[in-house]
Amino acid sequence: MFFTSDKASLQGILQSIEKGDIQLPDFQRGWVWDDVHVRDLLASVSMAYPIGAVMMLETGNPHVRFKPRPVEGVVFNGTTTPEPSQLVLDGQQRLTSLYQSIMSGKPVNTRDTQKSNIKRWYYLDIEKALDTNIDRIDAIIGLSEDRKQKNFRGEVVADYSTLEKECETGLFPFSIVFDVPKWNEWQSKYVQIIPDQLQQRFTRWNEFFQNFLQKMLQYSLPLILLQKNTPKEAVCQVFEKVNTGGVSLNAFELMTATFAADDFNLREDWYGHDGKDGQPKTQGRSAKLKAYTALSEVENTSLLQAITLLATKKRREDASKNQTPADKLPAISCKQKDILEIDVTEYIAFADSVTEGFIKAAKLLREEKIFSFRDIPYRTQLTPLAAIMADLGDLTVKAGVKDKIKKWYWCGVLGELYGSAVESRFARDVAEVVAWIKDNGPEPTTITVASFTPSRLQSLRTRTSAAYKGVHNLLLKKGAVDFFTGTIIDDQIYSDDKIDIHHIFPKAWCKLNQITANTYDSIINKTPISAKTNRVISGNAPSQYLPRVEAKSQITSQQMDGYLASHLIDTHSLRVDDFLAFFKSRETALLAIIQEAMGKPLLQEASNQNTDNYDEELEDDDINS
Repeated sequence: MFFTSDKASLQGILQSIEKGDIQLPDFQRGWVWDDVHVRDLLASVSMAYPIGAVMMLETGNPHVRFKPRPVEGVVFNGTTTPEPSQLVLDGQQRLTSLYQSIMSGKPVNTRDTQKSNIKRWYYLDIEKALDTNIDRIDAIIGLSEDRKQKNFRGEVVADYSTLEKECETGLFPFSIVFDVPKWNEWQSKYVQIIPDQLQQRFTRWNEFFQNFLQKMLQYSLPLILLQKNTPKEAVCQVFEKVNTGGVSLNAFELMTATFAADDFNLREDWYGHDGKDGQPKTQGRSAKLKAYTALSEVENTSLLQAITLLATKKRREDASKNQTPADKLPAISCKQKDILEIDVTEYIAFADSVTEGFIKAAKLLREEKIFSFRDIPYRTQLTPLAAIMADLGDLTVKAGVKDKIKKWYWCGVLGELYGSAVESRFARDVAEVVAWIKDNGPEPTTITVASFTPSRLQSLRTRTSAAYKGVHNLLLKKGAVDFFTGTIIDDQIYSDDKIDIHHIFPKAWCKLNQITANTYDSIINKTPISAKTNRVISGNAPSQYLPRVEAKSQITSQQMDGYLASHLIDTHSLRVDDFLAFFKSRETALLAIIQEAMGKPLLQEASNQNTDNYDEELEDDDINS
């Protein structure tokens, strides 16, 4: 045997890192975890959840000599660096995050969701931590280096920079978890700082100690230790296998391991079997979905989310039938913790209907002239759409039902409601849309709150905006035809002729005529055009390129006017190069089809909707410059 397997206390490991007994081999990549990953890790440890095994290598092997370096954040006293007794092979990111947030005594150098460098102190909100209805990660607070919270104007809205302020608000610092004298001092101050709450706070502290501090003090990690007699080849092979990509396991990989205990091969169910080892070749769900271009990049985690939505919905319905009080009903959800609670029976019960739900969703999108995954306005919206289609089953063939689903879909797109907090919206939409259709319930919240302000149309300039792609799709839905063939653009023409969004008045012409980029790059001045047509247009004025297109496609001006009208283009203003008249006319026409798709009046007053900052993004094959 070249290794031992045991448990080691987290406190002991972090103390060894502090002293330099545990270090990293110098070839290990740098620490890269962001704020979200750090808080998620602290949440798991604070609840005594497993975070995976750590693998170490004993030093002193004459055949395996790696240059060591301390874990990031460790500073040794004196001028010499101690020689480590162990090197971390697997677990660097976790151990570094825990050391910096718990043991270092300094704010953690991490990154925010925009990958900007930030410094954070981490705290546990005692009241939230003891509330079983609140996810633990929501009870973990990250504060800036000065321990103050500020608004967007830089004004301090909350101050936790002193012991007294921490105790008064009940924010316990992770940085003193293993420093008993400090947390004893913190406890005393917390209990006594509000005299008329002395008994209440003493009780809360005892609950907090039992449910948090004690678990942290007793927390241990599985430790695999490669001994110093391990051959060099074995060490290299082990390190390569455990560090490939350096990416944490996702829900699909975790569930694959869980389902294996029940003799169910989740990976094979998704990818299929290649027919090797004497086993029959099978097609997985992935191949079935990829047969539809709109589903070409759907991930296995999206399938799991949709299954979880329906499984948790059924649990809620079953509990309601059993007279469970409304405030005790399980929630409909598809967060990772909910996905991981799905068992094999539930997966099997819903997997086929959800797979078919995705296929029905692709067919519905094709009716709305959304042909490719790239052109789906909100890819996240595919998940609740598939769950809704699966739940409704055969009802989805009815025209009235499809009209309702389409109204919900376009309100989500044009109301720009799927850009954030999507998991909560998934759950609400699945419940509300199904009830709206099956039980004649009220309109879903997504429809009632969706709004589109006319001024928003001018600010749609790049395909990074869902509404931008949505307007493009609506033009195709209204019957936009190909300039050369006069054929309505369907999925075949869309692919064969390389249809994409291009300028009507070319950028070069607009610049020459002093029209600003904010205006000429708006979706109002763009339309679905084939690559062939776009090359003919080049940078010419419409009065010049239209006769050229007509000649090459051998059509009359009257025919071309009909083609242009199918794109909601005013032919007269285009032919005389009157940009302002063209722009105003098309803006009005586009607003009309947006209102039609949403099935409700547009919002006329000022709106707080997010708008794009101008980004001069070159469209694919856009040579109109």
